[in-house]
Order: sequence, then structure tokens, then C-alpha cells
Amino acid sequence: MIAKIFGVTSKRVQQLAADGTIETIDTPKGRRYDLIPTVQMYITHLADKANGREKKEKDSDLETLKLEAETKNKIAKSRMVELELAELEGSMHRAEDVESVLTDHIMLVRSMLMAMPGKLAVDLSKSKTATEASERIKREVYQIMGYLAEYKYDPDEFKKRVRERQGWSERHGERENE
Repeated sequence: MIAKIFGVTSKRVQQLAADGTIETIDTPKGRRYDLIPTVQMYITHLADKANGREKKEKDSDLETLKLEAETKNKIAKSRMVELELAELEGSMHRAEDVESVLTDHIMLVRSMLMAMPGKLAVDLSKSKTATEASERIKREVYQIMGYLAEYKYDPDEFKKRVRERQGWSERHGERENE
């Protein structure tokens, strides 16, 4: 009946109820529309729509969404600046820098291991017993292991990599292209 009065489909009436434009009441026969308040609400809705108030509400919602997006953007930018500062201070390192430093270290150890056969070949050929050869190999292995054990974190190495990535001069602490 409400659909006939409004000149819309029953589906549209259900949409209006779902949007909160019109309301239903509980009755013993289920949820129903109270005719007079429903007509008044619908007239108010149409008047608001005709006067552009509905658009203003949508514009207000869009403005709110825009402000929220701008706030999120500013928070993200602030976080990026904090991370960059932590990197510059040396309290945080980029994964690519850690990978690079570790790769350099591993490659050095690898080269030491790869050089062992050539380095030991002459010494071992002069060995008279297997025990002598074993001791010489052990000394060489211990030397490499000692190098590994003595490895220390070097914050300057990370600072150097940050400066290189930023294009900063080591001497002046400024950008080279300024």
C-alpha cells in the first residue's frame, strides 16, 4: 500500500526502510509501516532531496573520507620520515644493506676457503707425515675460523652504505649534487 501511495515499487520502499528514510513498527502481524509518520518521513526525504540537502550530506561524507585519507597519508609520511631518521642514526638498517654486508663477508670467507688448496699445496707437499699435513690444514682452518669469530658489527659500514645510497659526500656530510 505504501508503494502505491508513493508511486514507487515495493522494492524501493524496502530500500527506503533499509536506508532509514522511513521506519517500520512492530505489530502482532509483524513489521508494518505507520501511514502518517511514514508519509511525513518520505515527504521530508523528498524535500531534502529537492533542496540539495541530501547532496550536501554526501559531500560532507566525501569530505570526511578525504580528510581521513589525508590523515592516513600524513601518518604514513611521518612514519617514513621516522624510519629514515632511524636509518640515518644507525638504529635501523635496511634489509638490502644487511644483505650486502653479509654477502661481502660471506664472499670474503668463501675466497679464503677457495684459496686454501693452493696455499696449502706447497706446504703439504713438504710434509713428511700425515700428522704434519693435518696440523698444517688445521692451522689454516683455525685461521679462517678465527677471522669469523672476530667479526664485529661495524656501524660505520652501514653508515657508509646509507651515504652512498643517499648520494652524500663522506667528507662534508652533504649531498654532492647541491
